[in-house]
Amino acid sequence: MKLLRTIRLDPSDTFVFERAAEPGEWAVSGGFMFSDDDPAQLQGKARTAFRAGFLGVDSLGWSTLVQIVEATGEDRAALVDALAQRLIRNFGAPDLEAARAAADEEVSFAESLCTQPADTLIAVHRAFENGELREAFRTLRPRGGPKPLRAFSFLDVEGEDETPADQVDLVTLAQGERK
Repeated sequence: MKLLRTIRLDPSDTFVFERAAEPGEWAVSGGFMFSDDDPAQLQGKARTAFRAGFLGVDSLGWSTLVQIVEATGEDRAALVDALAQRLIRNFGAPDLEAARAAADEEVSFAESLCTQPADTLIAVHRAFENGELREAFRTLRPRGGPKPLRAFSFLDVEGEDETPADQVDLVTLAQGERK
């Protein structure tokens, strides 16, 4: 079985998100984090997380990219348990049974994204359209087979047909941190 882990190819996540996930955390899509928000009202780092973040389960931080990794049944069970605990502690799930069901659904969805070979990277573009949350995923693989993962060396992209309407300006976001 395969699951998702956060990955950090450069330090940008630490300044584009309010809280960056630590590299190597188990991850889920995290769209549920915005269920009580009006996406049109989100600004700054919250807007960036909404548009392009995967949720690291341990830290509840965000990662721009996740990596498909091999996992065991025990890893999956531990991930469901950890997410269920966070749903109770941080999001008001009514009880463990409800939290586990929701966590299992989130993990199953993350698992469904893992159709590519291990070490493939995935990026998300999230939007709110016609009253519904919409997520589009892109896979990034090294050209010509497995190679060491380096920022900016990924050339084969699937899902490029759907270009995000807005682009994130990392330089401007970084400069905003200094002001």
